[in-house]
Amino acid sequence: MAAGDGRILIINPNCSISCTDGIAAAVAAFAAPGLPRIEVTRLEDGPPAIVTWRDWYAVAEPLCRRIEREPALAYVIGCVSDPGVEAARMATDRPVLGMLRSAIAAALARAERFGIVGFMETSRPRQRRVLQAMGVEDRMTGFEPLNIPMEQLTDPVLPRARLAQAAKALAAGGAEVVVLGCAGMAGHVAAAEDAAGVPVIEPCQAAAAQALLAALSGRAGGLRVAA
Repeated sequence: MAAGDGRILIINPNCSISCTDGIAAAVAAFAAPGLPRIEVTRLEDGPPAIVTWRDWYAVAEPLCRRIEREPALAYVIGCVSDPGVEAARMATDRPVLGMLRSAIAAALARAERFGIVGFMETSRPRQRRVLQAMGVEDRMTGFEPLNIPMEQLTDPVLPRARLAQAAKALAAGGAEVVVLGCAGMAGHVAAAEDAAGVPVIEPCQAAAAQALLAALSGRAGGLRVAA
């Protein structure tokens, strides 16, 4: 198999089919001739969602094993608390990106202050850890958790009013850009942006863009991309 097999691999560490499908739909617009193809998969034996620290730690080794046996030009961990990123980077010499790290980088390219629409209240400490590692915790103006189960979060209508309310509250609290804090929110960008009146960063797309940049920067080394 050629190095990387010409693809970027996004691995959803939970087993939710609807969440995985939502990630795939969010990054579909990045398909174009001459670019690496983006494939989305999931951990079939993963938890229904990454809700607790136990979930967060439990998926690290399965992610490493998946990366070791599936060559790619770059990898994205498809969860916005970046579980297993540090471990996964030891399983490959290819780039491994976290969705939260990518989304925060995209947010700070647009504005100085950001807010996060969280998945669960229990997501807060895991996402705070990433912000601390990036040295940007003091630039977050607020965190508004939805506390909605994953299969309801990915419904095309059910969570929209609550998500719009959270995005509006973050903007009112001083956020100049809003980050959606879960891959399961990928289908609700327009509703959040309409409510907030400020830019909204969707982490699946932010990570896909960063992964494409990382993969394309290696072309000089002979990496093969899709025709």
